[in-house]
Formats: sequence, structure tokens, C-alpha cells
Amino acid sequence: MTRVTFSPSILSRPVYAPLESHGAGPTIMLCDAEGAAAILDLAERDPAVMDYAHVIYIPSGSDYTVRMRALEARQYHEAPSYDAITARYRKALADATMGTRLYLAGTEGLIGKAAAEALAAGLPAQAIQAEHRGSIARRMQCVHCKGVTEDVTTDPFTCSHCGLTLFVRDHFSRRLGAFQGVCVDAETPGEVPERQEILP
Repeated sequence: MTRVTFSPSILSRPVYAPLESHGAGPTIMLCDAEGAAAILDLAERDPAVMDYAHVIYIPSGSDYTVRMRALEARQYHEAPSYDAITARYRKALADATMGTRLYLAGTEGLIGKAAAEALAAGLPAQAIQAEHRGSIARRMQCVHCKGVTEDVTTDPFTCSHCGLTLFVRDHFSRRLGAFQGVCVDAETPGEVPERQEILP
């Protein structure tokens, strides 16, 4: 899948550049679905990057599994969901040595959660690279109830926790790994704009 070009936005919104190899050094690679294509592209440009790579892949119904296994990474693991790999991922972050790089590829939801975990574990932001591939659905936090709704594709959307109708903001919290949503009709109850698909 081709890369998504996102419209210019506010400074907190993440910028996703193509992954760049930093040579044969310790790396953790985490990707979901179409994100595998970014890892495959990276390995094609520099096969040596796999010599020290711990690859964690969430296929999510994509057809990259055979090619991902063929990379012969130092460590390789597949799982059906982010929740299923959380313990393994946290252990990889805890075991990371100085100079370890983190490559994240796939949806914004995966990238946001995984980057927040890495920062909380002490990995410096400059050691994290991310490339967006796949769905443009967002991970949104309601600023009112603090609940997080996954895979938001419309603006406004309904908070899955408190039921408020929320405006999709471009403000992104690195600590939470989520965009922020605010009540769209707080001052004019019931006046809700027409729902539209989120644009990149």
C-alpha cells in the first residue's frame, strides 16, 4: 500500500517519514497489517538491518506474513492484536540496550500506542521512527471523560464511553498516544454538524 500524504496541520500532529536504516544495530520493529510493507521496503534497502532486529507483526488479515517470515529477523513474533503482544513488546523495551532503535509502521492507532509505551519505558524520542501505512482511522481520547475510542473515521464522532458527540481535533498527545476530541455542541446543545469522513 502506498504512503498516505497528510495535510499540513498543527505542530503536535505527528509527521510520518519513510523508515531509514541506521545500520546493523539493535532494533525493535513493530508493525500491523499494511505496515509490514514499510518494514519490507526498509529490509530491501538494507538487509543487514535484520541481523539484530526483533520483529513483532500483527497481520490483521493482510497478506504479508510469508514475506515477513522470509526476512529471517534475529527474533520474529506474530500475534492477532496489540493486546496480545503488549507483554512481549514491554519486555523488549525493558531489555533494550543503549543505541536501540524502534521502528513503528502501520496505522496511527498502533503507532500512537506503541510510541507512548516506548517513551514511558525511557526510550528517547529521537530513537523512534514511524511510517504510516494503511487506514487513516484515529485513536481518540475524549477530553471530558478521558475514555479512548479506537478506529475513529468520522468527524464528529460519538465517544464510546460517555456518549458525547466529539469534534476530531488534530491535537495529538504523545503521552497518551491519541488525538483529542472535544464536545461539539457544548455551547449549543443539539446543534451537531453533519458527520463526514476524516481526511488525511
